[in-house]
Amino acid sequence: MKRNMMLGALIGFSSLGFTTSVLAADAVPAKQEVMPQINAALAKAVASEFRSSENKLRDNYRHPAETLAFFDIKPEQTVIELWPGGGWYAEILAPYLAEKGQYVAANFETKPATDTNQAAYYQSAGLKFEKWVSDNKASVGNVQFVTLDPPAKFSLGKDNSADHVLTFRNLHNWAMKGELEGVFKAAHDVLKVGGSLGVVEHRANIGMAAESGYMDQNQMVELAHKYGFELTASSEINANPKDSKDYPKGVWTLPPRLAMGDQDKQKYIDIGESDRMTLKFTKTAVK
Repeated sequence: MKRNMMLGALIGFSSLGFTTSVLAADAVPAKQEVMPQINAALAKAVASEFRSSENKLRDNYRHPAETLAFFDIKPEQTVIELWPGGGWYAEILAPYLAEKGQYVAANFETKPATDTNQAAYYQSAGLKFEKWVSDNKASVGNVQFVTLDPPAKFSLGKDNSADHVLTFRNLHNWAMKGELEGVFKAAHDVLKVGGSLGVVEHRANIGMAAESGYMDQNQMVELAHKYGFELTASSEINANPKDSKDYPKGVWTLPPRLAMGDQDKQKYIDIGESDRMTLKFTKTAVK
Protein backbone atom coordinates (compact mmCIF):
# COMPACT_ATOMS: atom_id res chain seq x y z
CA MET A 1 0.00 0.00 0.00
CA LYS A 2 1.16 3.49 -0.79
CA ARG A 3 0.22 6.64 1.05
CA ASN A 4 1.44 10.17 0.45
CA MET A 5 2.71 11.95 3.52
CA MET A 6 0.19 14.39 4.90
CA LEU A 7 1.04 18.05 4.42
CA GLY A 8 -0.02 21.09 6.36
CA ALA A 9 0.54 22.85 9.62
CA LEU A 10 0.02 20.94 12.83
CA ILE A 11 -2.74 22.56 14.86
CA GLY A 12 -2.48 22.26 18.62
CA PHE A 13 1.31 21.86 18.87
CA SER A 14 2.45 25.40 19.70
CA SER A 15 4.09 24.04 22.83
CA LEU A 16 6.46 22.03 20.63
CA GLY A 17 7.76 25.12 18.89
CA PHE A 18 7.01 23.82 15.40
CA THR A 19 6.70 26.20 12.51
CA THR A 20 3.80 25.99 10.12
CA SER A 21 6.09 25.08 7.25
CA VAL A 22 5.80 21.67 5.65
CA LEU A 23 8.35 19.25 4.33
CA ALA A 24 8.93 18.64 0.69
CA ALA A 25 6.73 15.99 -0.85
CA ASP A 26 9.70 13.63 -1.11
CA ALA A 27 10.50 13.84 2.64
CA VAL A 28 9.75 10.11 2.93
CA PRO A 29 11.42 7.88 0.36
CA ALA A 30 8.99 6.97 -2.42
CA LYS A 31 10.80 3.87 -3.60
CA GLN A 32 9.05 0.51 -3.72
CA GLU A 33 8.79 -0.94 -0.25
CA VAL A 34 10.70 -4.18 0.27
CA MET A 35 9.40 -6.46 2.99
CA PRO A 36 12.06 -7.03 5.66
CA GLN A 37 13.59 -10.42 6.29
CA ILE A 38 12.46 -11.96 9.59
CA ASN A 39 15.24 -13.94 11.23
CA ALA A 40 14.54 -17.27 12.91
CA ALA A 41 15.07 -15.96 16.45
CA LEU A 42 12.59 -13.15 15.93
CA ALA A 43 10.01 -15.45 14.38
CA LYS A 44 10.41 -17.76 17.38
CA ALA A 45 9.94 -14.90 19.85
CA VAL A 46 6.77 -13.72 18.11
CA ALA A 47 5.32 -17.24 17.94
CA SER A 48 6.34 -18.13 21.50
CA GLU A 49 3.84 -19.57 23.95
CA PHE A 50 5.27 -17.10 26.46
CA ARG A 51 3.17 -14.40 24.82
CA SER A 52 -0.40 -14.08 26.06
CA SER A 53 -3.15 -15.21 23.72
CA GLU A 54 -4.83 -11.83 24.19
CA ASN A 55 -1.75 -10.02 22.92
CA LYS A 56 -1.35 -12.36 19.97
CA LEU A 57 -4.85 -11.40 18.80
CA ARG A 58 -3.49 -7.93 18.00
CA ASP A 59 -0.73 -9.24 15.71
CA ASN A 60 -2.88 -8.84 12.60
CA TYR A 61 -3.02 -5.09 13.29
CA ARG A 62 0.48 -4.52 14.71
CA HIS A 63 2.62 -6.92 12.65
CA PRO A 64 5.32 -7.27 15.29
CA ALA A 65 7.67 -9.57 13.35
CA GLU A 66 7.63 -7.38 10.25
CA THR A 67 7.88 -4.18 12.30
CA LEU A 68 10.88 -5.29 14.36
CA ALA A 69 12.56 -6.67 11.25
CA PHE A 70 11.97 -3.33 9.54
CA PHE A 71 13.71 -1.62 12.47
CA ASP A 72 16.54 -4.18 12.03
CA ILE A 73 16.49 -5.32 15.65
CA LYS A 74 19.17 -8.01 16.16
CA PRO A 75 19.29 -10.38 19.17
CA GLU A 76 22.77 -9.22 20.23
CA GLN A 77 21.88 -5.52 20.45
CA THR A 78 20.94 -3.07 23.21
CA VAL A 79 17.36 -1.89 22.71
CA ILE A 80 15.51 0.71 24.79
CA GLU A 81 11.72 0.69 24.66
CA LEU A 82 10.09 3.94 25.78
CA TRP A 83 7.11 3.48 28.09
CA PRO A 84 6.46 -0.22 27.52
CA GLY A 85 3.12 0.12 29.32
CA GLY A 86 1.45 -3.25 29.64
CA GLY A 87 4.37 -5.00 27.98
CA TRP A 88 2.86 -5.84 24.59
CA TYR A 89 6.18 -5.51 22.80
CA ALA A 90 8.23 -6.43 25.88
CA GLU A 91 6.79 -9.96 25.66
CA ILE A 92 8.65 -10.26 22.37
CA LEU A 93 11.68 -8.04 22.82
CA ALA A 94 12.85 -9.08 26.28
CA PRO A 95 13.07 -12.83 25.52
CA TYR A 96 14.50 -12.10 22.07
CA LEU A 97 17.34 -10.06 23.58
CA ALA A 98 17.79 -12.04 26.80
CA GLU A 99 20.65 -14.31 25.78
CA LYS A 100 22.95 -12.10 23.71
CA GLY A 101 21.60 -8.57 23.94
CA GLN A 102 20.00 -6.19 26.41
CA TYR A 103 16.41 -5.04 26.73
CA VAL A 104 16.05 -1.74 28.59
CA ALA A 105 12.63 -0.54 29.71
CA ALA A 106 12.27 3.24 29.97
CA ASN A 107 9.47 2.83 32.45
CA PHE A 108 7.04 5.20 34.16
CA GLU A 109 7.99 6.82 37.45
CA THR A 110 7.21 4.25 40.17
CA LYS A 111 7.82 6.37 43.25
CA PRO A 112 4.69 7.41 45.19
CA ALA A 113 2.54 9.77 43.15
CA THR A 114 0.79 12.52 45.06
CA ASP A 115 0.08 15.30 42.59
CA THR A 116 -2.42 14.05 39.99
CA ASN A 117 -4.60 11.10 39.12
CA GLN A 118 -2.60 10.70 35.92
CA ALA A 119 0.66 10.42 37.85
CA ALA A 120 -0.94 7.80 40.09
CA TYR A 121 -2.09 5.88 37.02
CA TYR A 122 1.43 5.90 35.57
CA GLN A 123 2.89 4.81 38.89
CA SER A 124 0.49 1.89 39.11
CA ALA A 125 1.22 0.84 35.54
CA GLY A 126 4.96 1.11 36.11
CA LEU A 127 4.85 -1.03 39.24
CA LYS A 128 2.73 -3.61 37.45
CA PHE A 129 5.27 -3.81 34.63
CA GLU A 130 8.15 -4.19 37.10
CA LYS A 131 6.30 -7.06 38.79
CA TRP A 132 5.69 -8.72 35.43
CA VAL A 133 9.42 -8.59 34.70
CA SER A 134 10.25 -10.00 38.14
CA ASP A 135 7.70 -12.80 37.82
CA ASN A 136 9.00 -13.80 34.39
CA LYS A 137 12.75 -13.44 34.91
CA ALA A 138 13.44 -16.92 33.54
CA SER A 139 12.02 -15.86 30.17
CA VAL A 140 12.90 -12.17 29.96
CA GLY A 141 16.40 -12.32 31.41
CA ASN A 142 18.18 -9.41 33.04
CA VAL A 143 15.94 -6.52 32.04
CA GLN A 144 17.36 -3.11 32.89
CA PHE A 145 15.25 -0.12 33.88
CA VAL A 146 15.53 3.61 33.46
CA THR A 147 12.83 6.13 34.38
CA LEU A 148 11.36 8.35 31.68
CA ASP A 149 9.28 10.93 33.53
CA PRO A 150 9.21 14.21 31.57
CA PRO A 151 10.09 16.89 32.46
CA ALA A 152 11.82 15.65 35.62
CA LYS A 153 13.68 12.72 34.07
CA PHE A 154 14.69 12.61 30.42
CA SER A 155 17.95 10.64 30.49
CA LEU A 156 17.74 7.18 28.93
CA GLY A 157 21.21 6.08 29.97
CA LYS A 158 24.84 6.68 29.11
CA ASP A 159 25.37 8.73 25.96
CA ASN A 160 26.15 6.74 22.80
CA SER A 161 25.34 3.40 24.45
CA ALA A 162 22.25 1.98 22.71
CA ASP A 163 21.71 0.45 19.29
CA HIS A 164 17.99 1.23 19.07
CA VAL A 165 15.34 3.27 20.83
CA LEU A 166 11.77 2.19 20.09
CA THR A 167 8.45 3.86 20.81
CA PHE A 168 5.04 2.44 20.01
CA ARG A 169 1.98 4.74 20.01
CA ASN A 170 3.38 7.13 22.62
CA LEU A 171 4.27 10.36 20.81
CA HIS A 172 0.87 11.96 21.39
CA ASN A 173 1.20 11.49 25.16
CA TRP A 174 4.41 13.54 25.29
CA ALA A 175 3.10 16.07 22.77
CA MET A 176 0.04 16.81 24.89
CA LYS A 177 2.39 17.68 27.75
CA GLY A 178 4.74 19.74 25.60
CA GLU A 179 7.55 17.25 26.27
CA LEU A 180 8.07 15.64 22.88
CA GLU A 181 11.20 17.60 21.97
CA GLY A 182 12.91 16.44 25.16
CA VAL A 183 12.12 12.82 24.36
CA PHE A 184 13.62 13.10 20.87
CA LYS A 185 16.74 14.74 22.31
CA ALA A 186 17.09 12.03 24.98
CA ALA A 187 16.78 9.33 22.31
CA HIS A 188 19.46 11.00 20.21
CA ASP A 189 21.81 11.35 23.19
CA VAL A 190 21.64 7.68 24.23
CA LEU A 191 22.04 6.22 20.74
CA LYS A 192 25.34 5.27 19.17
CA VAL A 193 26.21 6.99 15.91
CA GLY A 194 24.47 4.79 13.35
CA GLY A 195 21.88 3.69 15.89
CA SER A 196 18.20 4.19 15.18
CA LEU A 197 15.00 5.57 16.64
CA GLY A 198 12.03 3.43 15.58
CA VAL A 199 8.61 5.09 15.71
CA VAL A 200 5.16 3.60 15.33
CA GLU A 201 2.39 6.16 15.90
CA HIS A 202 -1.21 6.92 15.02
CA ARG A 203 -1.05 9.00 11.81
CA ALA A 204 -3.08 12.22 11.64
CA ASN A 205 -5.08 13.85 8.91
CA ILE A 206 -4.18 17.45 8.17
CA GLY A 207 -4.74 19.79 11.12
CA MET A 208 -5.45 17.25 13.86
CA ALA A 209 -4.26 18.04 17.38
CA ALA A 210 -2.42 15.65 19.69
CA GLU A 211 -5.51 15.41 21.90
CA SER A 212 -7.03 13.22 19.17
CA GLY A 213 -4.26 10.66 19.75
CA TYR A 214 -3.05 11.11 16.16
CA MET A 215 0.19 12.83 15.10
CA ASP A 216 1.23 14.54 11.87
CA GLN A 217 3.84 12.45 10.09
CA ASN A 218 5.62 15.34 8.38
CA GLN A 219 5.95 17.18 11.66
CA MET A 220 7.48 14.13 13.34
CA VAL A 221 10.07 13.91 10.56
CA GLU A 222 10.79 17.63 10.95
CA LEU A 223 11.26 17.25 14.70
CA ALA A 224 13.60 14.27 14.28
CA HIS A 225 15.71 16.25 11.81
CA LYS A 226 15.93 19.09 14.32
CA TYR A 227 17.58 16.77 16.83
CA GLY A 228 20.13 15.22 14.50
CA PHE A 229 18.28 12.27 13.00
CA GLU A 230 17.97 11.32 9.36
CA LEU A 231 14.85 9.55 8.11
CA THR A 232 16.36 6.44 6.55
CA ALA A 233 13.25 4.34 5.94
CA SER A 234 9.47 4.42 6.19
CA SER A 235 6.99 1.58 5.92
CA GLU A 236 3.29 1.04 5.42
CA ILE A 237 3.36 -2.20 7.43
CA ASN A 238 0.96 -0.70 9.98
CA ALA A 239 -1.20 1.42 7.67
CA ASN A 240 -4.99 1.12 7.77
CA PRO A 241 -6.88 2.92 4.96
CA LYS A 242 -10.21 2.19 6.71
CA ASP A 243 -9.31 4.61 9.49
CA SER A 244 -11.09 7.93 8.76
CA LYS A 245 -9.80 9.47 12.04
CA ASP A 246 -12.95 11.49 12.71
CA TYR A 247 -14.35 9.77 15.78
CA PRO A 248 -16.14 11.12 18.88
CA LYS A 249 -13.34 10.07 21.25
CA GLY A 250 -10.35 10.27 18.97
CA VAL A 251 -8.18 7.26 18.30
CA TRP A 252 -9.43 5.64 21.51
CA THR A 253 -12.79 5.10 19.78
CA LEU A 254 -11.16 2.27 17.83
CA PRO A 255 -9.97 -1.12 19.11
CA PRO A 256 -8.53 -2.12 21.43
CA ARG A 257 -9.88 0.68 23.66
CA LEU A 258 -13.38 0.98 22.14
CA ALA A 259 -14.07 4.09 24.22
CA MET A 260 -17.66 4.41 22.98
CA GLY A 261 -18.60 1.15 24.66
CA ASP A 262 -21.45 -0.62 22.88
CA GLN A 263 -22.32 2.40 20.74
CA ASP A 264 -21.46 1.50 17.13
CA LYS A 265 -19.11 -1.11 18.54
CA GLN A 266 -19.18 -3.43 15.54
CA LYS A 267 -18.53 -0.49 13.20
CA TYR A 268 -15.30 0.32 15.02
CA ILE A 269 -14.28 -3.31 15.28
CA ASP A 270 -14.70 -3.60 11.52
CA ILE A 271 -12.41 -0.60 11.00
CA GLY A 272 -9.77 -2.18 13.20
CA GLU A 273 -6.86 -0.49 14.92
CA SER A 274 -5.61 2.92 13.78
CA ASP A 275 -3.70 3.91 10.66
CA ARG A 276 -0.06 4.12 11.78
CA MET A 277 3.16 5.61 10.51
CA THR A 278 6.23 3.39 10.85
CA LEU A 279 9.45 5.40 10.63
CA LYS A 280 13.12 4.60 11.11
CA PHE A 281 15.42 7.49 12.01
CA THR A 282 19.20 7.10 12.14
CA LYS A 283 21.62 9.07 14.30
CA THR A 284 24.15 10.23 11.75
CA ALA A 285 26.38 12.35 14.03
CA VAL A 286 26.76 13.59 17.58
CA LYS A 287 24.45 16.59 17.94
